[in-house]
Amino acid sequence: MMPPWFDVAWIGAATAIAWIVIAAGILQTLVYLAQFVLAAGAMLHRPPSGRFNLLWRRYSELAPPISLLVPAYNEGLTIVESVKALLSMEYPNYEVIVINDGSKDRTLEILIQAFELRPTERLHDSAVPHKPIRGLYASPRHPRLLVIDKENGGKADAQNAGIDLARAPLFCAIDADSLLDPDALLRAVRPFIDDPIRTIGAGGTIRIANGCDITAGRVVRVRLPRKVLALFQVIEYLRAFLMARIAWSRIDSLMLISGAFGVFRRKEAVEVGGFSLGTVGEDLDFAIKLHRYMRDTGQDYRLAFVPEAVCWTEAPETLTVLGRQRARWQRGALECFFKHRGMLFRPQYGRIGFLGLGHILLVDVIGPIFEVIGYLLVPAMWALGLLEWDFMLAFLALTFTYGIFISVGALILEELRLRRFPKAKHLAVLTLIAVVENFGYRQINNAWRLRGWWQFLRKEQGWGQMTRAGFGSR
Repeated sequence: MMPPWFDVAWIGAATAIAWIVIAAGILQTLVYLAQFVLAAGAMLHRPPSGRFNLLWRRYSELAPPISLLVPAYNEGLTIVESVKALLSMEYPNYEVIVINDGSKDRTLEILIQAFELRPTERLHDSAVPHKPIRGLYASPRHPRLLVIDKENGGKADAQNAGIDLARAPLFCAIDADSLLDPDALLRAVRPFIDDPIRTIGAGGTIRIANGCDITAGRVVRVRLPRKVLALFQVIEYLRAFLMARIAWSRIDSLMLISGAFGVFRRKEAVEVGGFSLGTVGEDLDFAIKLHRYMRDTGQDYRLAFVPEAVCWTEAPETLTVLGRQRARWQRGALECFFKHRGMLFRPQYGRIGFLGLGHILLVDVIGPIFEVIGYLLVPAMWALGLLEWDFMLAFLALTFTYGIFISVGALILEELRLRRFPKAKHLAVLTLIAVVENFGYRQINNAWRLRGWWQFLRKEQGWGQMTRAGFGSR
């Protein structure tokens, strides 16, 4: 039999942990609410995106040259269609640089055959680190196209090789399996035209292509995914891009420009050493490096977000693959946070150190741990008689209602300004999904994030196998 003091100590410890978990939850809730208010204000006061013809007349003569960097590893099945789509982008002055990152399939041979590539040379400086380049290829029929063949080094390494060979002052980093809207580049460079001195990077919206009609590398008709797991991700992406990214961009604290679609000034990219090797969160790390460098050197700058610039990606449709992705994202966030932890709450980094890194600490570092503890602790305390039944029900109701409010709010912002979902039934289905995701999907997501924590502690590396159906099968 345990001594009385043990029971008192256990109850005291459990109560203290419960209050810490509740306090962290309330703080996260206030952050999400602030994001929603900021995003709503930004979207409602944002000028209409306008039709493409008006956009072209306004910006095409001012649009700076861009190098599109496309890392490719074992993309033989889809690379030709992807490159053809990129070569037909509606942008006045750009080049497409495909970096074959030591593919083990026939990616390079397929490119050579499809585009009649020939060996070529291009003078360049070794400005950022990457694996050795084995050869360069160009096409007389497609003067915009350059193919780099290099030893395998991973996505960040391939992007660095592209930065080295790029000739334009701006580069756009995209994934080989992503699809850009034809006007995405023209919209994404708008911050560089409106504020050319300060803007060093801009990101666009990533949307789920599952279920959409796709022809020749273009989304020609927007449809909802047919599988519920992909539908959950549609809501997640709306929250992430039409709420969080807009809010952080509005207060100049944007900490992430997605690796699937981001435009950057080459000069600053070279000065920070390009993309870091040996991390799975290279896009987050790159944005933080830019923040750090610009503030360390005392330069005025801006990282912007352009919601109208759209890139489409395929979402995982199985729990196994999605779980690997979310664990990897969590591991990448932890790697970046602890790598740059010296910036946290440092006055010299201003809102980046307090708001940006503070948000990563709250949501990505301690967030999943505290949420899972809450899932276990609240019912345990009720079962032990330490928590009133009415209080527990009220707490759970408030938590779920708030989660639904934020998701539906992001959907409302989408409908008010962008209107990418053409049918009313799409909105009805997504509203239902915004409710249902709080009962099971959100919880399993936190379990995956804990797996990412465990992988981080064990110093695991690599992306893991990401099996996808491919756009061509839709």
